Amino acid sequence: MTAVVIDGKQIAQALRAGWKPRADRLNALGIAPGLAVVMVGDNPASQIYVRNKIRACHEIGIRSEEHLLAGDSSLATVLALIDRLNADAAVHGVLVQLPLPPQLAPHAVIERIDPAKDVDGLHTANLGSLLAGHPRFLPCTPAGIMELLKTTGVDLRGKEAVVAGRSNIVGKPVALLLTQAGATVTLCHSQTRDLAHHTLRADVLVCAIGKPHAFGGEMIKHGAVVIDVGINRAPDGRLVGDVDYGAARQRAGWITPVPGGVGPMTIAMLLGNAVLSAERHAAAQGVK
Repeated sequence: MTAVVIDGKQIAQALRAGWKPRADRLNALGIAPGLAVVMVGDNPASQIYVRNKIRACHEIGIRSEEHLLAGDSSLATVLALIDRLNADAAVHGVLVQLPLPPQLAPHAVIERIDPAKDVDGLHTANLGSLLAGHPRFLPCTPAGIMELLKTTGVDLRGKEAVVAGRSNIVGKPVALLLTQAGATVTLCHSQTRDLAHHTLRADVLVCAIGKPHAFGGEMIKHGAVVIDVGINRAPDGRLVGDVDYGAARQRAGWITPVPGGVGPMTIAMLLGNAVLSAERHAAAQGVK
């Protein structure tokens, strides 16, 4: 068996094409969807991510603004900027690029964002709404993963799903979404004993631990759907995932590549959340 490759680039492009008419309509009504991206420091990977997000915004008609702060910025400086963006009616989404420099606690920064503008879906109010089953915004990467799973045609109801990684950004939210879709979910992490015991049961396996090639082919159930969230730099400079792609593809039924799998979906879902936020703003202003 050779797995079907789930083309995240193609799927993301289709989603973005769907967001564009909605953004165009808002612009025609005089409400330009606005996304503000805050980056603290000069992390090279973050610079690439932010550049890609800004480019994607422009392509579908979202007005974007980039706020760059020095790497030694104080928490007070960062929070003051977020307060200003929260109060700006022309900004419908606020995104703080992670990771942050060590002197800044991510939780304190994210919690300062107005939940109605938290297009990353990481504020505790939004995570709580997700837990309750009526989310304001879906976290971007988990939402993108669910869209990828839809394209396989696999009915998640009753399936065994294993999520490796328990971060608030990916692991915990995607476990919730899989549960809400009817899957039976096992959430594994650094303290899990005999990880392979769990992964070999998985009809759906989501790998998000940030360790290159941590999941070999022998850990994959035959015919499983494998979603590789990891983006790691190999010694030779290549980007590789958490999954040994070549070996896993010989056992899985479907698999995402790295790069070109989950990454493009994260940006696509961010754009969708920004448009949705602007639509809600327009409705609140009585603009139809």
